[in-house]
Amino acid sequence: MECPVILEADVLSAFPAEVRIPAQLVADAVTASSAESPRILVVLDDDPTGTQSVANLPVLTRWDVQDFEWAFTHIAESQSKPAVYVLTNTRSLDPAEAADRNEEVVRNALAAAGDSVRLGFVSRSDSTLRGHYPLEPDVIAATVADVTGEATDGVVIVPAFPDAGRVTIGGVHYMRGTGESAGSLIPVAETEFAKDASFGFANSVMAEYVQEKSQGRFTADSVIVLDLNVIRAAGPDGDPAVSAKAIADAIEGATNSTPIVADIVTENDFRALALGLEEAERRGKKLLYRVGPPFVRGRIGQEIRDALTGEEAYEGNNPSTAGGLIVVGSHVGLTTRQLNVLTAEHSSANIIEIDVERLLTDSAAGDSGADAYIDTVVAAVVDALKGGDVIVHTSRLLIKTDDAAESLRIARTVSAAVVAVVNRTLKTFPPRFVIAKGGITSSDVAAHGLEIRHGIVRGPMLPGIVSLWEPVDGPAKGIPYIVFAGNVGGDESLSQVTRKLSATF
Repeated sequence: MECPVILEADVLSAFPAEVRIPAQLVADAVTASSAESPRILVVLDDDPTGTQSVANLPVLTRWDVQDFEWAFTHIAESQSKPAVYVLTNTRSLDPAEAADRNEEVVRNALAAAGDSVRLGFVSRSDSTLRGHYPLEPDVIAATVADVTGEATDGVVIVPAFPDAGRVTIGGVHYMRGTGESAGSLIPVAETEFAKDASFGFANSVMAEYVQEKSQGRFTADSVIVLDLNVIRAAGPDGDPAVSAKAIADAIEGATNSTPIVADIVTENDFRALALGLEEAERRGKKLLYRVGPPFVRGRIGQEIRDALTGEEAYEGNNPSTAGGLIVVGSHVGLTTRQLNVLTAEHSSANIIEIDVERLLTDSAAGDSGADAYIDTVVAAVVDALKGGDVIVHTSRLLIKTDDAAESLRIARTVSAAVVAVVNRTLKTFPPRFVIAKGGITSSDVAAHGLEIRHGIVRGPMLPGIVSLWEPVDGPAKGIPYIVFAGNVGGDESLSQVTRKLSATF
């Protein structure tokens, strides 16, 4: 039986209109709270696509104490907004590894901050609810308590990503329909993302999702839900301070990491929430955040950055005469459609496939077999780059298993091969630009394929989505690197980004 169509307009009709809030109002509140001692948000990003909603912020793929010292110094000297992204890539790790990595990042950040900088911590994860929850905020809270003695009162959960069609209304997380289904809402548990082999889930009601994922440690009725009646308490022409007070009042009772879920539909909702959280923290509440990509932009009062042009992408650098390298690892349906459009429209590009079945077979037989296969791929890529753009993609047959650990092992094997292809290509014949499609793919390509240690997030290549990083050190310095999530954009998006950067498209 077909599910009834849920229309966004009908769902929203039960709630007030959004409160109009300029980003500067939030920025001023953040500045005021840092008047006596600077406060910086450390964003533990479980894959690099969380940077797609921000601009001009430092990003790290390593997290030694000196890496944080570089980032904190950059923020102070450049007077950028007070946030730094740390690429933990924990969505590709098993729970024990993810826990260890979160703890290490937090301890090193606190060590670098010392007594001169106050830190807030953000656990950035997927807008379709996949990831190590509640493990990651649990570990962050426990580590902060161990190092500083400071207990966490509440964990604010904000998965919404309106630019990519993910909104939370009435405590329910939805994906917006597209094409003929535009204007409709699909509960996220009814989408392909909920069937993820490693991070699947059954509930779209956020309080029930929390209960499910915490295995009953937090019951649904213990979750504080900031619905749009609270977020928009001031009304469209009212005083935003009214909404801020309503939000702070609603979470007054949070203690011992109480989950707090927030409705979000628009950028104004993010800003209203940010003012409310500022007020709650001014009153003494200690909060952590578990969020989707745009939360940080709203929380620090950053304006929405227009999409970068091709000229802006290369600003300050001389683009190579080589072709660009487009690497596609994600297997979600949207990525495959985007790949199909790109290959159809970019007729001059060379297309090279990494045969996953052969790769796994060769890997099982020993490293030498896999290395020999990768060498043949690299040779083909380098030769093709001399004549134009190259699209390297993993074979589209998804090798599935019901075992979550085995699924991660397969993903790691494939990602390692992609990384090796990029790294050996970079050191043989550097490309004009690099685009990496897929969360784990783009993380591993950044940290290991391109050996980026420190970078600056320049801004989005498409409105609100798809981030451009400028590597500031390592062999990829000066080569624009595009982080492109597997599950965002329309069918034409990959083609649109490539066209901006390419000399031959």
